[in-house]
Parts: sequence; C-alpha cells; structure tokens
Amino acid sequence: MGFDQFLSSPEMEILIITHRDIFQSAANSDSRFSDDYANLTAIIRLDKQDMKKAGIKEGDLVAIKNNSGKVVVKALQSTYEEPHSGTAYMVNGPWVNALVSAETSGTGVPAFKYIEAKMERSKESSITSFE
Repeated sequence: MGFDQFLSSPEMEILIITHRDIFQSAANSDSRFSDDYANLTAIIRLDKQDMKKAGIKEGDLVAIKNNSGKVVVKALQSTYEEPHSGTAYMVNGPWVNALVSAETSGTGVPAFKYIEAKMERSKESSITSFE
C-alpha cells in the first residue's frame, strides 16, 4: 500500500465516445460473464496528456460518474496518434451503459455515443462487478 493512495486525485470532465471492438465481440460470443469479456470491456482509453494531468498511470483504476451512474474501470492510454484532450473511448458494454442517460428527448433512443462524465483515480481496489 503506497502513500499516493491517500492523496486526492483531480476530478476531470470527459466526453466518452463508445465504439465496437472485434476482440470484445468475439469474447462476448463466448460469454458476457467471462473474465475475457470484462478485461476487454471494462476499460477506458484516455489521451496521454489527460492521464498525466489527472495523475493516472497505465492500468490504474478510475471512477467515472455522471447523473446516470458510476463505474470503476481500468484506464489505458489511447492508441490514437493525434491528441484528443477531454475525449475518452470505451467499448460498448455494461460498464459504459451504466453511464447512459435514460433521457431520450422524445426519440425513445438513448444517447450511447457522447456521454458526459467526470473521472478521477479510484480509491476502490476492483472494477465494478456485474452485480
């Protein structure tokens, strides 16, 4: 247990873009409740500078919350070469779905693509479970 766990982590606003992933889809076809599926889906990919600004290292757990819910997922550095400060990417799945607003503005279709949230390094020691 390191001293840094007692230091507060800055909370930052992010815009989450969801996407499909062929590897996650393959794991999903095996079982949505498998460790493989969770390892490929319970992650958020962040801009390198955003990670540095928030004091987040590759593999750290982060808490993401908005008015719709809160989840803890693993943070990984984005593979995009272009900087995308303030924008993060998550694979479609139960973790990001917990952050999707039920408000549909009369369309009946939730906004799955652009999810506004706040993020900080998590004080919890595990990823949010299915339960």
